[in-house]
Amino acid sequence: MSSPSPSNRAAWQQQCHTPLQIESTPYPTSSTLSPTQLVIKVHAWAINPADIILQDTEMAFVKYPVILGEDIAGTIVEQGTGVSRFKTEDRVIAFALGASGGPAMGGFQEYVVVDESLVARIPGWMPFEEGVVLPLGLTTAAHALSQKEYLDLPVPGSGTGTAKAQAEIGAAAEDGKRKKSVLIWGASSSVGSNAVQLAVAAGVEVLATASKSNFESVKKLGASLVFDYKDDDVVESIVKELDARGDDCVGIFQAAGYAAALQPVMEIASKVRSDLFVATTMHLVEGVVPEGVRAKMVFGSGHDHVLGVWSEFLPVALEERRYLAMPRPFVLETRGLEGIQEGYDVLKKGVSARKVVVLAE
Repeated sequence: MSSPSPSNRAAWQQQCHTPLQIESTPYPTSSTLSPTQLVIKVHAWAINPADIILQDTEMAFVKYPVILGEDIAGTIVEQGTGVSRFKTEDRVIAFALGASGGPAMGGFQEYVVVDESLVARIPGWMPFEEGVVLPLGLTTAAHALSQKEYLDLPVPGSGTGTAKAQAEIGAAAEDGKRKKSVLIWGASSSVGSNAVQLAVAAGVEVLATASKSNFESVKKLGASLVFDYKDDDVVESIVKELDARGDDCVGIFQAAGYAAALQPVMEIASKVRSDLFVATTMHLVEGVVPEGVRAKMVFGSGHDHVLGVWSEFLPVALEERRYLAMPRPFVLETRGLEGIQEGYDVLKKGVSARKVVVLAE
């Protein structure tokens, strides 16, 4: 006689402008999975600005009630018949599809259905609360840096041309030519921390912005030059540096999670002599982009282009300690789903170079 399925609970967003409500929800048994899906028992959740936005702002693509949440870490307890890279009890992090994947795939529940393509094994020495800061930031950064419609850089694992592109970058450096470079605005943020590391891993030089208190951590990620975004002359300083580099800078990635960062980034793009493309995590409202500047919001409508980052690059880089789980977690004392709404409230008040994390137990 088979043992009964575990119970499952979720933090539901019943409608916009209301707090989360914790309610029972079906446990996803193996019989309900597609061949490439698996079930993760969550040990830690991380909270993202996107979750807060969808609690406070109505979006046409979100149908309430909904289970939000993208960043999860835990152990595999069920898997589909076609899953090949994992086994039960593996310690993993995963990118849950939140609002777009249906209730079973929302991250803020105790057992989450994910596709194996957006799952990575983490080393035994890495606590869940550290690994869980990565998924959404990693995926967003990989989209922005590697896709042709954005910055088109050779992010590790992002496509068949990566090795050739990296070799060309390395050969140019050996010939005494300056490396290709990218400016990452908001390098200490979740997305920014991943963008710095992915670009450096591809052999691209990173120029970055952060507050002075975060300079050392951003340099530890691999940035070669960091500007204080609070300086009154930061725009002029960056424009001067980029103009001195000529055409080696491929563009700007605005990775900071607040709209005010768009103004200095657009000013830089409009003042430099070279034609720099701007990729941004923020929605571009009318009038924000100056005439003559090319800019686009990063939106990963499909993840095929970045799956190699998850399957090929990240597990090895973490195990070899070549990739850091940043920003550092800000772990709440409240455990379980009851801590998720509290985490929202903490994030709304603001945290610097940290990511709000809730442990399941």
